[in-house]
Amino acid sequence: MSAPPAIPNLQIEPQRLWDSLMETAKIGATSKGGIKRLTLSDEDKRVRDWFRDACEALGCTIGIDEVGNMFATRAGRLDLPPICIGSHLDTQPSGGKFDGVLGVLAGLEVLRTLHAGDYQTNAPIMLVNWTNEEGSRFSPAMLASGVFAGVFTSEYAFTREDREGRRFGDELDRIGYRGGEKAGAREIGAMFELHIEQGPILEAEGKMIGVVTGVQGIRWFEVTVTGQDAHTGATPMRLRKNALLGAARIVEAVDAIALAHAPNAVGTVGLLENRPNSRNVVPGEVFFCVDFRHPDDAVLERMETDFRAALLRILEPLKLAFEEKRIWNSPAVKFAPELIECVEAGARKCGYASRRMVSGAGHDAAYIARIAPTTMVFVPCAGGLSHNELESTSFEECGAGAQVLLEAVLEYDKRFADEPNRAADGRRRH
Repeated sequence: MSAPPAIPNLQIEPQRLWDSLMETAKIGATSKGGIKRLTLSDEDKRVRDWFRDACEALGCTIGIDEVGNMFATRAGRLDLPPICIGSHLDTQPSGGKFDGVLGVLAGLEVLRTLHAGDYQTNAPIMLVNWTNEEGSRFSPAMLASGVFAGVFTSEYAFTREDREGRRFGDELDRIGYRGGEKAGAREIGAMFELHIEQGPILEAEGKMIGVVTGVQGIRWFEVTVTGQDAHTGATPMRLRKNALLGAARIVEAVDAIALAHAPNAVGTVGLLENRPNSRNVVPGEVFFCVDFRHPDDAVLERMETDFRAALLRILEPLKLAFEEKRIWNSPAVKFAPELIECVEAGARKCGYASRRMVSGAGHDAAYIARIAPTTMVFVPCAGGLSHNELESTSFEECGAGAQVLLEAVLEYDKRFADEPNRAADGRRRH
């Protein structure tokens, strides 16, 4: 078969993309204009059903693997591993309309644009909705892309429990999205993920496109501090074993550790449960989670050492016991130079100002980078605000990101233009 004709000037339809964003935002909509669409909830099932219908309408082949990852594939001219695009449709408990969702629906818009233009790429294009990226219901984050990349086993994923004791595997079955395909069985030729920046840099510098060169390292910890429940009126201060007092001082220590490794370190306690949580009972137990991040794994290791030292230094004098465990370690990631260049080429073609940057947040692309060339495209979000119902990205920024995503995919796909159709002789490119 001869090589395909030159690439036409394909243009995404920003209004169609925006309409899809606003339509799906109704699924799990919150009173403040955000979305609560937790992994494997009823709302997650509804948006998955919507996504499947939209992709099938384009003639895509739909696949679902054992951990619920969804794949919509549009055939290419050649029998090659697909170029992957996509992100996630789950949200935080008080999430915004764009985190993750933009990457999936911009990918859908890319497929719609190729379909409307009757343009066949050389490699297949595969749009993915990764399961449980957020990690807000089932820890750790990026769980199903991690299974796909061989970081976690499927059995590990199935046994993850939410705070009510419901298991990931049982909830997959409940909503009907445990597929029969083994996670990781599919080949990926390359992956591009579009996302809002979730930080203030692009907006502050007046840049439309962030060309992402990697993801900083992330470590999560769970800590339970144990003291003794006691009456607040009858227990003298000197005899108390106040678990909340100890936890509060650890929260302050986490902040101090991050500041001590400035300017790139961050540290947060974002989840804290106080027990028995009664107004006239000295707290006897506190559970909390710690999130440390840094682009250099060696610095992250020092932060972890400092954190463990702080636990002993602070809690022992207060006569408090504690249990601590690291539940997630996502090393720093460097993305593929050839894909980074494709994103920069796409931004130049569109006339958008861009800059290279490292992602402060974790993304599914970080795990897929272990098994295939990968990069990301960022667009600004107002005030850098994310994981918040007020998260906002403009109509123009969404359209710009989708167009650059399309251009980057087509730029990468050009490298296969002169390859023969290997399907003709039954051979497959690996």
